[in-house]
Amino acid sequence: MADIITAKTAGFCFGVKKAVDKAFELADPEKKVYTYGPVIHNDEVIKRLSDKGVKLLESEEELNALQSGTVILRSHGVPKAVIDLLEDKGIDYVDVTCPFVKRIHDIVYKESEEKQIVIAGNPAHPEVEGIMGWCKTPADVISTEEEADAYEPKDGRDVCLVAQTTFNYKKFKKILEIFEKKSYHVIIVNTICNATANHQTEARSIAEGADAMIVIGDKKSSNSRKLYEICSEVCPRTEFIQTVSELKLKQDGSIRKVGITAGASTPNYIIEEVQNYVRREF
Repeated sequence: MADIITAKTAGFCFGVKKAVDKAFELADPEKKVYTYGPVIHNDEVIKRLSDKGVKLLESEEELNALQSGTVILRSHGVPKAVIDLLEDKGIDYVDVTCPFVKRIHDIVYKESEEKQIVIAGNPAHPEVEGIMGWCKTPADVISTEEEADAYEPKDGRDVCLVAQTTFNYKKFKKILEIFEKKSYHVIIVNTICNATANHQTEARSIAEGADAMIVIGDKKSSNSRKLYEICSEVCPRTEFIQTVSELKLKQDGSIRKVGITAGASTPNYIIEEVQNYVRREF
């Protein structure tokens, strides 16, 4: 029988748990309850909310068409314009933005008046789109060391560098080092949340000693994808799954230790299903 090591940090972080608990508390088939974008990146959770009558709004056009109801603002945060729109229309909303993301909104809103905001992150991710929407002047987004090397601020402005909360911590450190060597004046704020950094550190440590590694999370989840990248660097037999039904890993006699971790938007019951399967099969 293989040893199974499950990361202590696997699963819901503080911000996600708070957002999901609030969404289920507000869910009511008798009332008009919506989320603007998925409240978290996990299809299983979104389906359960849908079963309880919570409808998903995916565009500003759909939001603009609303006349009544309660809108839950996703944990990744939204641009300031979305909140302004809801307030102008007089529609009730409940903001479940992760407190760590909210802190970035406050930083860029204050600093963007006089400084060039640079975000280390994925430009297509809703969290980054939300952060950009709190900047008073257009922000720049970089995601690689090469982009950091080539970067020059517009009009010689001072720079304020922040990071998407789920950005790869190791990668951010390298970008940070590049920016520190630049000749222009730069303020660096490490906005990667502690939960993300701890998740990534523990996942790497487990993967280094495992014969096989399982990362559980939604494919749309940024922090889950980062965990997969980190684990697969040090453990070639790493699988990235959303539910136990996707697991292809088989015991061939060579697997003595299996590591399990899960993204911050993965519910505990899915982690337990994977653990139970591995205990039976390995």
